[in-house]
Amino acid sequence: MKDRQSVKYFVDMLENKHPGEFEFHQAVVEVLNDVLPYIQDKPIYNEARVLERLCEPDRIITFRVNWEDDRGGVHVNRGYRVQNSNAIGPYKGGLRFHPSVNLSILKFLAFEQTFKNSLTGLPLGGAKGGSDFDPKGKSDREIMRFCQAFMVELLPHIGAHRDIPAGDIGVGAREISYMYGAQKRITNEFTGILTGKGLAYGGSLIRNEATGYGCVYMMQDMLKAHDLTIEGKTAVISGSGNVAIYTAEKLMGLGAKVLTFSDSSGFIYMKGGFNHEQVERIKILKFVDRGRLSSLAKELNCEYFDAKKPWVVSGDLIFPSATQNELNKEDAHTLVKNNAIAVAEGANMPTDPEGIAIFQEAGVLFAPSKAANAGGVAVSGLEMSQNSLRLRWTADEVEAKLQNIMANIHEQCERYGREGSRINYLKGANIAGFLKVADALIAYGI
Repeated sequence: MKDRQSVKYFVDMLENKHPGEFEFHQAVVEVLNDVLPYIQDKPIYNEARVLERLCEPDRIITFRVNWEDDRGGVHVNRGYRVQNSNAIGPYKGGLRFHPSVNLSILKFLAFEQTFKNSLTGLPLGGAKGGSDFDPKGKSDREIMRFCQAFMVELLPHIGAHRDIPAGDIGVGAREISYMYGAQKRITNEFTGILTGKGLAYGGSLIRNEATGYGCVYMMQDMLKAHDLTIEGKTAVISGSGNVAIYTAEKLMGLGAKVLTFSDSSGFIYMKGGFNHEQVERIKILKFVDRGRLSSLAKELNCEYFDAKKPWVVSGDLIFPSATQNELNKEDAHTLVKNNAIAVAEGANMPTDPEGIAIFQEAGVLFAPSKAANAGGVAVSGLEMSQNSLRLRWTADEVEAKLQNIMANIHEQCERYGREGSRINYLKGANIAGFLKVADALIAYGI
């Protein structure tokens, strides 16, 4: 029994059963480091082998997606849906379209989503899916044809009470719209089978902003718990998609200066902070023109750093909001040296384990993605509620509910992560997220 209560046991098991899936291993070990010590004296979880069960997804679905480009050429991509756990509600998690998509990444995301959804307090299980299809460089009609073909294959495995996908990297309002249109045509039903829909057909206000806004609310609660405020602070943000843009907007509204944005080519830096008009211009570039930040540097009169990450910039509040493992130990050392106060992860698992350890050793407040970026799935859950009730809440109503959900997540992190005068948010989020799912699994029996 003791062997099964060690991190090494689980690492060996993961390497044997899931070889080469490094992102998945990383996500599991991050949870184990905190949960295993907590359940050492709670044999009910060990006897029911809850952790082993959570490390094995309920099911993994893979399928072929055939689609035709504008010249009549036929292409073949692979589609996935990883349904990790529906212990506390129907599967919920995004779809990612990106060439890097593979089972390791999707299993890590689905595992992480299980605990994130648990933290929201909403009845949502964890899943993730997507394809190695790359929307970049494709015409709207090519993307439409791919999304329609993808939905034909995915549809038998999802449903309003079974599995409700949403968007992720490479899947925004355009892609969700095409998939929802295909689903409606096939089923002849108008059901809330996807979230992130347009406002005209069942979407929720504040959904696009939700992850960024929620991340800032988590930062605000985290600072408040340590007698600090956002006002007057400088912020370093990576990414330039929904999460980064709306994180910036909310920070600016609360009196912070946003210094950076980035994309896969490099980052832009505004010493005195970007203003609202400049952020709007970046939004148009990324959401409409789908261009590169490098093309805006001269227009905005800011500095551009080619093939660099923004972590070399000195700032108080750090928001990694691009992709997994974008912030490593060297970056963390630099940020600590530059007197960073707090980190809130807008992307999924953007800080590698060594980087997290450096932040924690230096006393930098650190909110992990499963807590800090839960606002997106929280408002997806609220969209599901509005669809079921056949009504729409106002933007103020949705944002108030989002702010309350994030405050409850902070309270859970504090309850299980309090260490003297400081809070270990990673520990608190891992334990709190685990307990709800684990107790449900035990209640169901074997």
